Amino acid sequence: MTDQPQAPFRVCFVCTGNICRSPMAESVFRARVAEDGLAGLVEVDSAGTGGWHEGDGADPRTVAVLRAAGYAHEHTARQFQAAWFDHLDLVIALDSGHLRALRRLAPTARDAAKVRLLRSYGAAGASNSTAGSGESGEMATDLDVPDPYYGEFAGFEECLEMVEAASDGLLEAVRSTVTADTANAPESRTSGIDDSGNANCPSLPANHHA
Repeated sequence: MTDQPQAPFRVCFVCTGNICRSPMAESVFRARVAEDGLAGLVEVDSAGTGGWHEGDGADPRTVAVLRAAGYAHEHTARQFQAAWFDHLDLVIALDSGHLRALRRLAPTARDAAKVRLLRSYGAAGASNSTAGSGESGEMATDLDVPDPYYGEFAGFEECLEMVEAASDGLLEAVRSTVTADTANAPESRTSGIDDSGNANCPSLPANHHA
């Protein structure tokens, strides 16, 4: 009798319309995963909280920034659905507004705990002591990746820099989960998340699908 292969760890990046920030984060993190030799263990995609751009490609400025930085890119926008929580292990919000919307959409508290801010995995998140959510669900906006849609091209370049910086910390957290020894996996997936699901705590939820 052979062991069944481990199910992939599934990560979904979410912004507003799924044409600027989240496809950028998807491309960057997929590249990080491949470079780290985890392509068969981690699946990466993205979506938007709204459906205004469903079926569209990414914003041309996002595509230009990604291509200039050497990232492969192919994308069709879609809207995030509550039913997806069941098969996702981690839902990464690009700003605090997305985080609140996604946690409201989550069917259960366990699903809500899967939602994290991308920059909580970067240096800004590690040094920020006010990033947690209280009962009102308010989040520290200094961990947001700002929406570049209505601005100049430089805003997309700044967005990419923020995404790249946070992706390194996110990769470290995901790597530690998917490469954990099977016998120790339950323990390795239970640390670092409190009952409120605070966004300044970068450890992963204890609900990876086996």
